[in-house]
Amino acid sequence: MKKWQKAMLGVASVASLALLMAGCGNKKSSTGDTKDGVTTLTVYQVGDKPKNYDQLMAKANKVFEKEINAKLKFNYIGWGDFSQKMTVMVSSGDDYDIARADNYAINAQKGAYTDLTKLLPKYASKAYKDLDDAYIKGNTIDGKLYAMPVQGNVYANANIAFNKHFLEKYNLDIKDVKTYQDLEPLLKAVHAGEKSTVALAMGKGFHVESNFDYVSGNGLPFAVDLEGDGTKIVNQYDSPRMLKNLNTIHDYYQKGYIAQDAASASRDYPMEGNTWFARQETVGPYDYGNQALNNSAGGDKIEVAAITDDFKTTSQAQMSNWVVGNNSKHKELAVKALGLLNSNPEILNGLVWGIKGENWTKTGDTTIKLTKNFDNSKRMPAWNLGNNKILYTTSDTTEEMIKDRDESIANAKQSPILGFNFDSSSVKTELSNIQNVMDKYSDSLNTGTVDPASTIKKMDAELKTAGYDKVQKEMQKQFDAWRK
Repeated sequence: MKKWQKAMLGVASVASLALLMAGCGNKKSSTGDTKDGVTTLTVYQVGDKPKNYDQLMAKANKVFEKEINAKLKFNYIGWGDFSQKMTVMVSSGDDYDIARADNYAINAQKGAYTDLTKLLPKYASKAYKDLDDAYIKGNTIDGKLYAMPVQGNVYANANIAFNKHFLEKYNLDIKDVKTYQDLEPLLKAVHAGEKSTVALAMGKGFHVESNFDYVSGNGLPFAVDLEGDGTKIVNQYDSPRMLKNLNTIHDYYQKGYIAQDAASASRDYPMEGNTWFARQETVGPYDYGNQALNNSAGGDKIEVAAITDDFKTTSQAQMSNWVVGNNSKHKELAVKALGLLNSNPEILNGLVWGIKGENWTKTGDTTIKLTKNFDNSKRMPAWNLGNNKILYTTSDTTEEMIKDRDESIANAKQSPILGFNFDSSSVKTELSNIQNVMDKYSDSLNTGTVDPASTIKKMDAELKTAGYDKVQKEMQKQFDAWRK
């Protein structure tokens, strides 16, 4: 999953806030209808609708209908519009049934989501019991759980993914790539030889990573340093390590390795195509190195190199949360549906891998082989859909790889702020002002479009005026109390 696309969901834009105000008082019903005893639950999902959506859902809904007398209807919202759309829906009090959470902690504190603390163990017990404890800790707010987390990469690191076609064409080796700085000779070679290919693909919402974990998402300047003092809330942009990485990205932008409209562009770079050479991807244990990306690309086309360390973090725990709208008329049924989605192999594998016989064939009880006609556009992504533990693995996934996966999950380090969720009720105005400042600078800063040092200086001055010190002080106070 594209790191820069995921990041887009953690931020509400200025336009979002304007629409939020405009939407107040215009409550709309998005909740499902019941016909012939079968209720159709309305689900809001981010991303692109599969080309064979009707075929996929016809098979899945047969099982849903048989088990709980319900069907699911997915409504897809594009990456660039999702946060804005969900902000308006929350402010308007729309009574949707299920949605992928946006600004999870903040909206949960606002009362936008149903409290699932008692509902999940009762109506989705199998899926709930299967969750890694980090998901529970990372999503519990004031003692309550408002999400059915999608269990997948409970820890992860930032990787640079490389298009193997160009690695082979230019005889490039990535074994020494461990930082952004190490990319220079590779990007230079491809940029010189491939004028129609973007050397380092990124776009609006992209974030440079430097081993920080974020209190309220990576779109806001409140973080703990995973390489430093984990007891202090800091502005990640004031870190010398972050500045070094931003300077490197700025250098790449100036050299033309990055698209010159990256700060405003929301274009896609298909995984299977040759429109890109390198890109930033989040990789975790269920990706089995480069295997998941290769599955998305439809073959052996991707190599990866990690540039950050492995940590179980709040951001990973909240990476993809299903929530039930607080105004839904079918709360218990919605929880049952989420339970099935996250525990029933027939439903989940049919949606994630696509139609059996077309996209894949079975090679064992829990193993499959992708067909030569495998089409990535005719399935749903696993990372934001359901429990990855019950997914079939491709036949090239060995028992040793699965063993390593489980051991790495058990042994992964935990972020100092895993489970800490900031109560922003006393600083809402300041946070809104800070968000506006970040909306102004974040995209241009993280895509290398502007000079980092001078831009951060201006940004920090505006953050101070917006109330940064007040928010940081309150955040640190709550964090200190939580640590005790």
